[in-house]
Amino acid sequence: MRWSFPIAKVAGSEIRIHLTFFLLLAWFGIAHYQQGGWPAAADGLVYIIAVFACVVLHELGHAVAARRYGIRTPRITLLPIGGLAELERMPERPSEEIVVAIAGPLVNVVIALVLIFLLGAQVGSDTMAALDDPGAGLLARIAAVNVVLVVFNLIPAFPMDGGRVLRALLAIRMNRAKATRVAATIGQGLAFVFAFLGLIGGNPLLLFIAIFIYLAAGGEAEMTSLQELAARVPLRDVTITEFHSLGMEAKLADAAEALLATTQHEFPVVDGQGRLQGVLTRDALVAALARDGREGAVAEVMERKIVTVPEGARVTQVLSGLREAGSPIVAVVDRDGRFVGYVNRENLAEMMMVRNALA
Repeated sequence: MRWSFPIAKVAGSEIRIHLTFFLLLAWFGIAHYQQGGWPAAADGLVYIIAVFACVVLHELGHAVAARRYGIRTPRITLLPIGGLAELERMPERPSEEIVVAIAGPLVNVVIALVLIFLLGAQVGSDTMAALDDPGAGLLARIAAVNVVLVVFNLIPAFPMDGGRVLRALLAIRMNRAKATRVAATIGQGLAFVFAFLGLIGGNPLLLFIAIFIYLAAGGEAEMTSLQELAARVPLRDVTITEFHSLGMEAKLADAAEALLATTQHEFPVVDGQGRLQGVLTRDALVAALARDGREGAVAEVMERKIVTVPEGARVTQVLSGLREAGSPIVAVVDRDGRFVGYVNRENLAEMMMVRNALA
């Protein structure tokens, strides 16, 4: 995810923090400072950091449960609205998805129980109503927040945890793509409810959560439909075979001319034997031109880590390569390893539009 950077690695998952998270820290610090000066500001920062530590543990709960089914979680990103565990794929069996979905809230249940019964945190209705009140005590507020996280995450608003449980239950009686569409529609409907409550209650965080749920639900429904379609489409139908390539000795000026003369955003760089050595993207080209000028070498700024699949591969392998590796393209090679074409995200989206139109 853009605008995020790593801060730690836990159980094989890279913990990243989004730059906008610091806006939340600043907001809490300033708000508490206005209420009680520096002591209150320090209390507010400790509180919000502790809350997000619980969020990280929540996401690690998903990661540990997913690992049980052979699914890695490369990254966990902290955002102002919570955490995002980026699983390499979601389990396809409904029972497995339910286990992975509820693992996160179960971690918050354990944290709340430990704080209440072992550390003596006093949680009542007054604490639940004043989570940002320092007078309620730090442990009591953290325990109360974990209770809120459990209840909130189990709301059936896809793609939140409760929405994933809903999708899994629907998938028992219908195919996964249709179950995802139904769950996404319900999630987007609840997003409108959250947005309305955020507007009339003056709660910007609830409004941000509503926007996130709406966009994420639509995006995941589209991805699930694409995966279902990919299982039925031959790779040759989505492979770009007419393209302009660059040689290993090409200069940035050559790439700039190709950019203006074609509609390509990615330019394969091949050697004399027709084997792919890298890809020069439009963004990398523009940045390199500003830095190195027209005589800069393409080979020095191209992306070298490109996912490669054979001509007989499945489109689902292409989807995995684009999603997991962050590669701008997935290269298609023949049995001798020569580059014959590539697939990018735009081409997959166009395939989906064409197939939906024909349907």
